[in-house]
Amino acid sequence: MTFAEPFERIKIRVAAALFNGDEIALIHRTKNGRDQYTLPGGNVEPGEPIPRALARELDEELGLDLADASSAPQLTWLQDAMVTRPGSTPPRKLHLVFRVHIATPVRTRLRTVEHDDTAGVGHLTWSHYRDAADKALFPPVPLAELAAPTAPLDAAQSLLPALDDTNYNWI
Repeated sequence: MTFAEPFERIKIRVAAALFNGDEIALIHRTKNGRDQYTLPGGNVEPGEPIPRALARELDEELGLDLADASSAPQLTWLQDAMVTRPGSTPPRKLHLVFRVHIATPVRTRLRTVEHDDTAGVGHLTWSHYRDAADKALFPPVPLAELAAPTAPLDAAQSLLPALDDTNYNWI
């Protein structure tokens, strides 16, 4: 079997499931008249170490210094995405989602607006992590299924089913 365009390029994206107690930080945008939510994060630059990419993205988007996190980021989910979307030829994306916990004083210092060159302006919102089940979230990680924000996951729970055009519709 051969795999052709559009997924012959692969990019790695880091993201943070950023918790303050039971609340999760999500970037909200409206696309095509619909609400869309993403976890803060972005693409890893060529040759950039994964931890540095996560720290850079959280600083760029939210003004968060990972040194202010309550503990070290914990890799929680991996998801392979080969989803077509409007615009240029999309790459295959491997999403690495880390859990990051912050205290309330750190939360109060975060930026509330995020500017993305391609996605436009996004607004930082906070909601109970279980409410994520009712939101159009990308990548669609199972936040609401966590027993608690700090609940451990085994390796089988960490590797999420791959996304493609049969099981995900781009907004």
